[in-house]
Amino acid sequence: MSRTAVVTGGASGLGRAICQHLARQDRPVAVLDLDGDAAERLAGELRGKKHRAVAVQVDVADRVAVDKAFDEVRAALGSVGILVTSAAVSGFLPFEQVTSGDWTRTIAVNLTGTFNCLQSAIPDMTAESWGRIVTISSAAGQTGSLRQAHYAASKGGVIALTKTVALEYAAKGITANTIPPFTVDTPLLRAAQKSKLLPGSEVLARMIPARRLGTGDDIAAMCAFLCSDEAGYITGQVIGVNGGAVT
Repeated sequence: MSRTAVVTGGASGLGRAICQHLARQDRPVAVLDLDGDAAERLAGELRGKKHRAVAVQVDVADRVAVDKAFDEVRAALGSVGILVTSAAVSGFLPFEQVTSGDWTRTIAVNLTGTFNCLQSAIPDMTAESWGRIVTISSAAGQTGSLRQAHYAASKGGVIALTKTVALEYAAKGITANTIPPFTVDTPLLRAAQKSKLLPGSEVLARMIPARRLGTGDDIAAMCAFLCSDEAGYITGQVIGVNGGAVT
């Protein structure tokens, strides 16, 4: 049976790679993103390769909009069996310079946005007694991260939320796992490097035992496995795909 997959933040970076991997598994894919035009471009590319795909513009921090987006997905592709939450915002600020607005927006998108999508998707999964949830957290949520208190806190919350959902829904045939990337070559990383917020890729690679940055495909390959039937006995796990950077 081909289960419909929803990927938030699906139009670029990790989310884009995840959409592509799931589509290659013949999953109908819903690309959810704040950038509706970019989401439609990716959905169009997938449809051009004979995959079923739709795009939905949504701010995951807006619960009403999230529920509406999932209704649009159901109308187009059927009930939701797979959810990957990749939508996120980031930023670099010394702790004393983090404003209440910075904090609130980061928690709203990264943590509350994940919560919103989980609550919208899980009823479909419980009705089918089958579901796969993968949240994209961050190594920052495991170890902390300099000048990223708001981001690290939000991603630590995603890890705890995922573990709790795994415990509550394991008996209903639903798995929930989280992948916390370390340093991955994405547009967001390159933007941070351009702004001198992060060092160059050669410097970053030396911090990783594998001596290279991660790629979207590295993360997406694990995500696709965790969304498969074969991964049905894996739940509540924090699965690092990080070249050995966090062990």
